[in-house]
Amino acid sequence: MPADVESEPADGGTMDLLLWAWGGAAVLMVVLWGVQLRTRDAGIVDVGWAGGLGAAAIVHALLADGDPERRVLVGVLGALWGWRLALHLLRDRVVGRHEDGRYATLRAAWAASAGGAAPRFFVLFQAQALLVGLLSLAFLLPAQAARPGLDALDLLGAAIWVLAIAGETLADRQLRAFRRDPGNRGRTCRSGLWRYSRHPNYFFEWVHWLAYLPLTWGAPGAWAAALPPVLMLVFILKITGIPPTEAQALKSRGDDYRAYQRTTSAFVPWPPNESAA
Repeated sequence: MPADVESEPADGGTMDLLLWAWGGAAVLMVVLWGVQLRTRDAGIVDVGWAGGLGAAAIVHALLADGDPERRVLVGVLGALWGWRLALHLLRDRVVGRHEDGRYATLRAAWAASAGGAAPRFFVLFQAQALLVGLLSLAFLLPAQAARPGLDALDLLGAAIWVLAIAGETLADRQLRAFRRDPGNRGRTCRSGLWRYSRHPNYFFEWVHWLAYLPLTWGAPGAWAAALPPVLMLVFILKITGIPPTEAQALKSRGDDYRAYQRTTSAFVPWPPNESAA
């Protein structure tokens, strides 16, 4: 591949499409913010984030100017990932559920502050819209790759995608089955993938973002394809993923979860350290 093709910076069309993704997500988040004002359940923001990214994958696949076959592949992979996750979150965390503990904690803290919770949740929802725009780069860049037809790199990306979705789906199902048993109330799931990682769903979620790297080879500004997986890793490990989830788990499960922390890897699946129990 000629060096000037690989290192060419992203053009104005790239920026325009990213702005469209951001703008569409911002409008969606205004609507969902209004919904949470009525329901007092901010968990809908996660549904909007995943569904918005699925929609962004379709938009980029339709409007980018890369190889048509790869654009179809990117659109299908991105939409299936995003809409599967959105439906899972809607079913398991929103419909018929109490507000997720992370958001309930924020609501209680913000309600006691000047101005109340509503404006702060508006900022949170719009921050998620901005993240949709940034992360949609993962779909846009491979949709701009001009190398003709699907090749071994595309097959590699699709294989990583299948592995990630299979792992995340399995982790979700195992946790759902555990929670359905009333006898497990107040206990920590240690079965299946949850024996090897405290957050296997987050791990495979992150692996999913690696799937688009091989597809991006040769696209304008291909170097920027590293941004979405790096961003997701930071958010999962340091900001919105593991830290608030574990804080809530410690609050609700106490010593049982502390014992789980001592023996089980936080992120990457790994055999448990039974000697630390």
